Amino acid sequence: MEYKNTKASRNTITRDMRDFEAGTDNTFETIAIIAKRANQIGADIKEELSSKLAEFATSSDNLEEIFENREQIEISKFYEALPKPVSMAVEEYLNDKIYFRNPAKEAQAAEAADSTEEA
Repeated sequence: MEYKNTKASRNTITRDMRDFEAGTDNTFETIAIIAKRANQIGADIKEELSSKLAEFATSSDNLEEIFENREQIEISKFYEALPKPVSMAVEEYLNDKIYFRNPAKEAQAAEAADSTEEA
């Protein structure tokens, strides 16, 4: 996933809750969708960061090496400067970049369609 070019805000923004109800008609369902996506983004970022920092892992615990490794510090600073996963997930949701479905609603719709056909 490309998180480097995200347009998500790094600061807190006040948002209109009606914008979040547009796709689901339910604020709480929308929050659950955003939370699940934020967890996915956070896990992806953590995995990517861990793989990059694993290149610098050493078997010796030399204190001088820890302070001299500028590349590792730069990588860590980059990931610290990224927007929070929740901000990225909110931005994706508001720009319709998240695919979601609710199997319970789909089952209800199918049952309603079946009962209309029988009548």
